[in-house]
Amino acid sequence: MTLIDAGPLVALFDPSDDAHAGCVDLLSTIHEPILTTSCVLTEVFHLLSPDSRGARALMAFVGKGGLRIRELDREDLMRAFELMVKYADAPMDLADASLVAIAEKLDLRRIFTMDRNDFSFYRIRLGHRHTEFEVLSPP
Repeated sequence: MTLIDAGPLVALFDPSDDAHAGCVDLLSTIHEPILTTSCVLTEVFHLLSPDSRGARALMAFVGKGGLRIRELDREDLMRAFELMVKYADAPMDLADASLVAIAEKLDLRRIFTMDRNDFSFYRIRLGHRHTEFEVLSPP
């Protein structure tokens, strides 16, 4: 499973976005389910605006099962808050923190993001180890 951040989702569903073609090409190479969090989805709909063609296309994509959505439980949310404090100098927003928290919980390492620098810096805590994300990003 591959996590997906807000930037690629906006680019995928907004053809006027400069990264649209690169994100479409990169998405075509991912042959496993893609997952995001409700926090990320909220950010995406804010950026697309709810009444746009892109927002309606994203709604249809989610409805057809093209994107899995993970809700945060209390434990996930507390971990996300902990990460936001830890990476406050970055700073890490709730959407990014939710992805790191879910990566830790589900033992996921791959993320499709436009924020290569941020997700190259963030670490996933797996037991006593901290590991890097495998960052997928369009050129």
